Amino acid sequence: MKRNFTVLLTILICSVTACQSGQKKDRNMDQETKLKIETTAGDIIVKLYNETPQHRDNFIKLAEEGTYEGTLFHRVIKDFMIQAGDPESKNAPKGKMLGAGDVGYTIPAEFVYPKYFHKKGALSAARQGDNVNPKKESSGCQFYIVTGKVYNDTTLLGMENQMNQNRLTTVFNALAQKHMKEIYKMRKENDQDGLMNLQDSLFAQAEAEVAKQPEFHFTPEQVKAYTTVGGTPHLDGEYTVFGEVIEGMDIVDKIQQVKTDRSDRPEEDVKIKKVVVLD
Repeated sequence: MKRNFTVLLTILICSVTACQSGQKKDRNMDQETKLKIETTAGDIIVKLYNETPQHRDNFIKLAEEGTYEGTLFHRVIKDFMIQAGDPESKNAPKGKMLGAGDVGYTIPAEFVYPKYFHKKGALSAARQGDNVNPKKESSGCQFYIVTGKVYNDTTLLGMENQMNQNRLTTVFNALAQKHMKEIYKMRKENDQDGLMNLQDSLFAQAEAEVAKQPEFHFTPEQVKAYTTVGGTPHLDGEYTVFGEVIEGMDIVDKIQQVKTDRSDRPEEDVKIKKVVVLD
């Protein structure tokens, strides 16, 4: 395991070198808000969670303003998810790369985990990657609905082990970031012994820090969902889940079956006609 961190130090250096709300109408928020997403493939009804109020209010605002009217499901990956909400997808010509459009703002992450997770039918916010978005802030408009796949107990156990290992890597990288000047200097001087000693020291610190935290395990609710209806467990705690499909999952499944091009855009447009708040 320790040998892998020597590689991580090198990768970390390369990555560092390479790098780069609105008002809502008065409504009763004691009950969960339901919305109908009318698409050219059929209607999907979702409910929004009150525990993610900023995402809830923003989605309602955009629906009432008509922001989603005419936008496409521009990214569709079978057994994973269907994504929509890019304003630039309106009337987009065939072959145009989509997914970079926004509304000029982001929304702070609202993780209500493990209560809400990426089971099939979860409504979640898309976002930019961690390298430019370390706080995991959500796109102001783009969202996706999880389709995913069904996992067995053995696979989930393996994922738990991998997630625990990833925590160690994350802590190690954070510690290494604090020693970048020192690492650069030793690499420039070809001081391999110094690098190995620093690596061992940081690895020991990372192990001690991770040992203070409880190991990651899926909850019984997650295990039940992921081994029956399915989902995308590797996205948990990384993207905000702010609602779920309550009707029309057959339409979601229908959309995920469409033929797509190399950029995962459906060859035949699947369009959102409008999003309606249901009273």
